[in-house]
Amino acid sequence: MTELTWSPLFFSTWAAFEPDHIIHYPWEKGPLSPMFRGEHALRRYPTGEERCIACKLCEATCPAFAITIESEPRPDGSRRTTKYDIDMTKCIFCGFCQEACPVDAIVEGPNFEYATFLHEELLYDKKKLIENGDKWEPQLARIMEVKTRTR
Repeated sequence: MTELTWSPLFFSTWAAFEPDHIIHYPWEKGPLSPMFRGEHALRRYPTGEERCIACKLCEATCPAFAITIESEPRPDGSRRTTKYDIDMTKCIFCGFCQEACPVDAIVEGPNFEYATFLHEELLYDKKKLIENGDKWEPQLARIMEVKTRTR
């Protein structure tokens, strides 16, 4: 009988002095993998010019048909997007758009806290995507650096 009482007593005492493995979520956040795919963002070059060259590869590779792009030629002969929309309710976060982009314009960033009450708020236009890119650029640059090393 004594061997049945000493074992649980020992383990419960040992567990009482073990450090906490709890993350208090809204105030503390756990580490994210560099391969994490969160909220989409359009990046800019350091000069401020948008990276997207309107090749429409991301639109073609999207299996959920969540991306819509319209473009027009510029006076210098290059193309730029006039409309870049992503329906986040259709997106399956596969990362194909990010992998297809030859200039790393569209990326899936580290943000996973973008819940809304309205469906319309999850229809991202070019302005919202560029704002996300400007907001998360330091983290996006680090993520893209790690990803290019692993390719």
